[in-house]
Amino acid sequence: MLLQRLNEYADRLRLPPPMYGPTAVRWVIHLDTDGRMLQMVETTGGTTKSTQRGKVMLTPQIGRTVAIRAKLLADNGEYVLGIPRKPEDADKVVLRHRAFIDLVRECALATGELTVKAVLQFLEGLPHGLRLPSGFDPADNITFEVAGIRPIDLPVIQRFWAKRAGAEKENADDDTGRVATCLVCGELKQVVARLPFKLKSIPGGQTSGIALVSANAPAFESYGLEASHVAPICHQCAERTHKSINALLADPNTHLVVGPIVYVAWTREPVEQNFLNLLSRPDPAEVRALIASVYTGRAGSLELDDTQYYAVAFSASGGRAVVRDWLDTTVGEVRRNLARFFMLQRIIGPDGNEPAPLGIFALSAAAVRDASRDLPPELPKALIRCALAGTWIPSWILAQAIRRARVEQRVTRQRAALIRLSYLSYMRIEKEDELMQLDRTQRDPAYHCGRLLAVLEEIQHAAVPGAKATLLDRFYGAASASPATVFGTLFRTAQSHLGKLRKDRPRLYNVFQQRLMEVQESITYFPATLNLGEQALFTLGYYHQRAADLAAARARSQKAEDTETDESDDE
Repeated sequence: MLLQRLNEYADRLRLPPPMYGPTAVRWVIHLDTDGRMLQMVETTGGTTKSTQRGKVMLTPQIGRTVAIRAKLLADNGEYVLGIPRKPEDADKVVLRHRAFIDLVRECALATGELTVKAVLQFLEGLPHGLRLPSGFDPADNITFEVAGIRPIDLPVIQRFWAKRAGAEKENADDDTGRVATCLVCGELKQVVARLPFKLKSIPGGQTSGIALVSANAPAFESYGLEASHVAPICHQCAERTHKSINALLADPNTHLVVGPIVYVAWTREPVEQNFLNLLSRPDPAEVRALIASVYTGRAGSLELDDTQYYAVAFSASGGRAVVRDWLDTTVGEVRRNLARFFMLQRIIGPDGNEPAPLGIFALSAAAVRDASRDLPPELPKALIRCALAGTWIPSWILAQAIRRARVEQRVTRQRAALIRLSYLSYMRIEKEDELMQLDRTQRDPAYHCGRLLAVLEEIQHAAVPGAKATLLDRFYGAASASPATVFGTLFRTAQSHLGKLRKDRPRLYNVFQQRLMEVQESITYFPATLNLGEQALFTLGYYHQRAADLAAARARSQKAEDTETDESDDE
């Protein structure tokens, strides 16, 4: 199914000619029609690593590992000029250079193209002491231009290479010429033993690219089928599917990288909205419009768009691609699920304001110590599946987020949003406005225990500013798992803090006393232990109370400033 959809997508793309692909070419050798070298021009520009490698051009491609296989009219310095990178490889480079010349000669004879004949004349008369520009590296890719024409761009050369490279692929020593039903087109054809192209830009993959299908060890073989024959694909379909994936990976609008995985997505027909961008860098206005259109029925949202929407997740394992996920749904369903996803993650900001929506990476990072090193691929996969397919978040993500809060002894806005999203999934709660902000009507004592810890922490901060060890540092872990074991101690400590405030700051003392009484009225008992869902409620209660307190403090400060302004105006 995946390969078939990718093959269909190829029809929408302006794909390179068969057996052509993008290559960074650093040098272009300019020749006249008699094969005399005019100059060797460097194509690099800019300071980035990619631009220093040269200008990206569509050049002939062929798969090669240790075998000597030349690429027509565009290859590295070892093949084109016979200059070895390492002195010990000189004998091998002689064979590579000879293979390159033989291929150019074959092309010149088959096509009669004058520009190719000029290149052949240059190669056959190549002097041993060819003067090369400074900065030349035999690893650089080189091509030719004859009287202003690049031979690799000519249709006659492209047709020759499609036939020549395809025949070489089918008759290579490592291919068996097996005929089978192609998994993609369904026709009985000769299928390739080694896929002709590799996937580029998969996180953690080899820079040269990785294989989508490969069975290079007995453990991977099945029913006597080896190499790529375990998933038989004809040459044309293999090339089209790989070029489709690489095109999706190259377009920032059609792929999303989160830690060790990358999602690529496309639709059967073009659509205006870019869902992966919304998950990567959510625009607040666009998210609000999406939620409004789905939840209020505006913009024809209830007439769901049935355009097919596809997404696939890849990661790398050595030289192979791992398909982590596959999604086949509709644009209308994705819009509805995305609106639900952003609603489920909504939570009041730490200062009482409504913050901007969070992207997948920010949410994923909230559950791990170091997102650049510790992010498991299953975590962003679960979040993206929730966003696009509407599935529930697995409970282990909730447990991991709570564990990070306990280890770090703090509840960030990102972590609170992930815990809310995961908790509503864990409890299968469909009310998207549940637990968005402070809820004094919440019945579970675990929630109010979290609120109580936040109040006691504020009391300590007011009474002992700059304390080296806060209540959070000493008791958050125990309080969030076994409230009954620590709140007695916390109350005794709070009484001494309140006594100090009563003496030094009586107005603040009254505020805290009233707040304590209000929270305590909601707690009928202190639970001995909290299960996973109750720990989530404790964490959210703590976060909500702190946000509400900060908002109230800001409001009081603003009111005092307004009063002072009014009094000064009266004077």
